[in-house]
Amino acid sequence: MPLVSKLVFAFVRWKARHGLRDFGNDLEWTNEEARRTGVHGETYAYWYLRNQGYIFVARNFVPRRAKGELDLVGYDGETLAFVEVRTRTVREEMTALPELSVTPEKQGIVARTARHFLAERHVRDCPCRFDVLAIDNYPGKPPEVRLHKDAFSPQLH
Repeated sequence: MPLVSKLVFAFVRWKARHGLRDFGNDLEWTNEEARRTGVHGETYAYWYLRNQGYIFVARNFVPRRAKGELDLVGYDGETLAFVEVRTRTVREEMTALPELSVTPEKQGIVARTARHFLAERHVRDCPCRFDVLAIDNYPGKPPEVRLHKDAFSPQLH
């Protein structure tokens, strides 16, 4: 594994030691704060997975003329992994696991977007899988990460 990935992830982990976003004195949750936390979560996930040996070929892939987005696309060995990143700030009123928000409907959108990715990039005869990386963001504490490899298996063809 490249030394650069280890160093960058160590820095990203150090920066996130108090959570993925600052609450300050205001605990009011806004859409902008939620979006920003999601972006921080995807960046954390990217470097976490790079540190695990993933080699990425796309981030935030949006197909032409179709709905959907792939958060991260990368190789884990010989397998092309489409990674859905879910970040939740853990508070008393919001206790559900972030990975549970990848509903069958969302799985279908991700699978359809993956088909577009494979067609646009002319990828054939490559083993593929769908991973979900869940991040629990605890304000004032380092995030907790759970990687679910092959989390769901919709048909690609």
